[in-house]
Amino acid sequence: MKKSVSLIAILVSLFTNVVSAQNNRKPASAGRLEYIEVEKNVKLHVTDLGEGQPIVLIHGWPLSDEMYEYQYQYLSRKGFRVIGITLRGFGKSDKPYGRYDFDVFSDDIKVVLEKLKIENAVLGGFSMGGAVVIHYVTKYNAAHISKLALFGAAAPSWRQREGSPFGISEADGNGLVLQTMTARQDLIAGFGAAFPAKEGNISKNVEKWLENINLEASPYAITESIKALLNLDLRPQLSKISIPVAIFHGTQDKLCSFEFANELNKGIKNSRIIRFENSGHALFVEESEKFNTELEKFAKQ
Repeated sequence: MKKSVSLIAILVSLFTNVVSAQNNRKPASAGRLEYIEVEKNVKLHVTDLGEGQPIVLIHGWPLSDEMYEYQYQYLSRKGFRVIGITLRGFGKSDKPYGRYDFDVFSDDIKVVLEKLKIENAVLGGFSMGGAVVIHYVTKYNAAHISKLALFGAAAPSWRQREGSPFGISEADGNGLVLQTMTARQDLIAGFGAAFPAKEGNISKNVEKWLENINLEASPYAITESIKALLNLDLRPQLSKISIPVAIFHGTQDKLCSFEFANELNKGIKNSRIIRFENSGHALFVEESEKFNTELEKFAKQ
């Protein structure tokens, strides 16, 4: 009996010491949230690193905020608070059944920026994310945002329309939607060849990394969001943008023609193009050093 009492006393003492050590420890974590609730039962994954002026990054289709790994590594050590938001349906964010369109994506971004109390941020978006951030800035009159950066943006109109002959045809767009529903794995595997300007611009390991990120997305969200992109025409909205805009675009982009950059530059009065001569669509990894330093310069201007 005495031995049992002694053992209990020792265990209680050990537990008390552990709790005391935890309570007395100075937190190593900065207390940043990794998941932010944007509506009931829907949380978005957020990467939030560094201190200083905020740079907020939105990924492309069907990627996630993980695509900006090398931007996080660079910018968080250059005096910036760099925040990546994964849109609902993608990556580690929740994947609810429901709408996946640009109003929903913009509303979600607004909630995240409000909850994080972000002001005067540089907002950047890649590919479909470029269309998302244009939509956000025009819908919310650049709330929380002081500058806009577009990276290989699938905008102003990713689908060919009257007066906009660039981009994907209606027939090819319909075929792409069908592929997302019948051959998603093969479709994603095929992105590797189309992403860079030429074979060898990105390593097979980087290609596989990006493919794995793509495969994390909800199949339903992939289909619904690409349908929304095909239906989106942002040309009438461009004149509403008054904040400074930097247009990063690979001259050899096979997925979003360089003509998109020219169209954006014509439509947005306070914009300029930053050409990536050795890049296709994957400019953020093909010329990552230039990408990072140009984004840093734009943020500091």
